Amino acid sequence: MRIAIIGSGYVGLVSGACFADFGHVVTCVDKAEHKIAALLAGRMPIYEPGLADLVERNVEAGRLSFTTDLAGPVSEADVVFIAVGTPSRRGDGHADLSHVYAVAREIASHVQGFTVVATKSTVPVGTGDEVEYIIRSQNPAADVAVVSNPEFLREGAAIEDFKRPDRIVVGLSDPRARDVMTGIYRPLYLNEAPLLFTTRRTSELIKYAANAFLALKITFINEVADLCENVGANVQEVARGIGLDKRIGAKFLNAGPGYGGSCFPKDTLALVKTAQDSNAPLRLIETTVAVNDQRKRAMARKVIAACGGRVRSKMIAVLGLTFKPNTDDMREAPSISIVQGLIDAGAHVTAYDPQGMEQARQLLDPAVRYAADPYECVEGAQAVVIVTEWDQFRALDIDRLARIMSGDVLVDLRNIYRADEIEQRGLRYTNLGDGSMPVPHGLPVAAE
Repeated sequence: MRIAIIGSGYVGLVSGACFADFGHVVTCVDKAEHKIAALLAGRMPIYEPGLADLVERNVEAGRLSFTTDLAGPVSEADVVFIAVGTPSRRGDGHADLSHVYAVAREIASHVQGFTVVATKSTVPVGTGDEVEYIIRSQNPAADVAVVSNPEFLREGAAIEDFKRPDRIVVGLSDPRARDVMTGIYRPLYLNEAPLLFTTRRTSELIKYAANAFLALKITFINEVADLCENVGANVQEVARGIGLDKRIGAKFLNAGPGYGGSCFPKDTLALVKTAQDSNAPLRLIETTVAVNDQRKRAMARKVIAACGGRVRSKMIAVLGLTFKPNTDDMREAPSISIVQGLIDAGAHVTAYDPQGMEQARQLLDPAVRYAADPYECVEGAQAVVIVTEWDQFRALDIDRLARIMSGDVLVDLRNIYRADEIEQRGLRYTNLGDGSMPVPHGLPVAAE
C-alpha cells in the first residue's frame, strides 16, 4: 500500500520506517525544512536505537522517502497518518490540537479517491469527529474514512514495540477502513498481534487511559518508597512482592525521581482536563499529576540532605539528564527540576549524559558545565547524583569514583547499586525507599 505520514517526529519517523520495512511505500512529510534536509542526508533528528539503520535500509530499497510537499503523497496515498505533535496548551493544560486541525485542512485539499485518514497523534476524545468535520467541510466530495490508530511506543524500544506490539487499536465506523487497516498491519499476523477494533472515541480514550494508568503506577510506587524510608522497609522488595501478583505485574514499579518525557506529563494533564470538562473528574489522575510534580522538586532536597543540608559552593556531579535511557528526549525530565533546585541552593553543577546534552543545553541553567564522560563529570565533585539509569552508569568503576571525587556522597535516584558495595569503598550512599538505611532523627522506624 501507499502511505503518507504527516509529521516526521518521533512517532511519524518510527512508524514510517517500520511500515516501509513491512513492504509498504511510505512518504514522510514535514514542514520543517531542516528536518527533511537532515533525513535526506541520512541524519536522524532523534536518537532511537536501530532507527538510523532501519531508515537507511528502506530508503535504499526505494520504500521510504521524505519531503516537505504534502500534496503529492496525500493524493496518491491509500492511508494518510496524522502524526504531528499535541503538546499541552499554554494556560489551561488542554492538548493543543492546532497542528492536527491544520493538517486535516491540508489533507482535505489534496485527497483523491477513497482514502483512510488515521490519527496517530495522541488526541482527546472527539478529535476524530472534528477531523472528519473539517475534511468534509473543506471538501464535500472527499471520499474518506477517518479512524483513530494510537501509538504505544516506548522511547528507547520503539522499533521492537512497533513490530511486536501488545495490541493494535483501531477506532472506526466505516467497514472499508477496517479492510484497509487490516491490510496495513497484515505483516504482523505471524506474530499474532491482536487487532482491537473499537469505535473512534473508545480508541482515543484507550490511549489516554493506558498512559494515565502507567503514570499512576509509577507515582504509587514512588509514594510507597517514601513510606518505606520512614518505616524501615525496602521498596525494591515491596515492588517485587506485589509485582509477582499477575493482577499487578512487575513493570513500572521501579521507584525513581518521577516520570517525565513526551507522553505521560502532557497526556495525564490532558485527560484530567477532558474529564473535568465532561463532568466526570478523575481524582486519582489529578493527584498523580500533582504528586509527580512535587516529587521532582523533592529530589533536589533529598540530594541537599544527603550532603549535610547545605550545598552552597559545592560541586555536584549529575549523571544522566534525559527522562529515561536510550533516548535524547529531555521533555519534562526530572533532571530539569533537580539541577535547578541544586543551583538555586548555591551548588555548582557538572553534568553528563550519553545522548541528551545537546537538548539539555537548551533547557538547563547556563551555569551548568557539561563533561565528556562520567569520570570527567565526577572529578573533584563533593557529591555524585545518578538521575537516569543508562547502562554505562550501572557499571561504573566505584573505586575510581572514590579516588577522583573530593567528597564522599553518592545519591542513587534509580536504585542501581547496593548500599554495601558502595559503602565498602568509603562512600556514603543514599538511594530511594531503603528503610534499612539511617532514618533522620524524629521520624518513625519499624516497630520492635
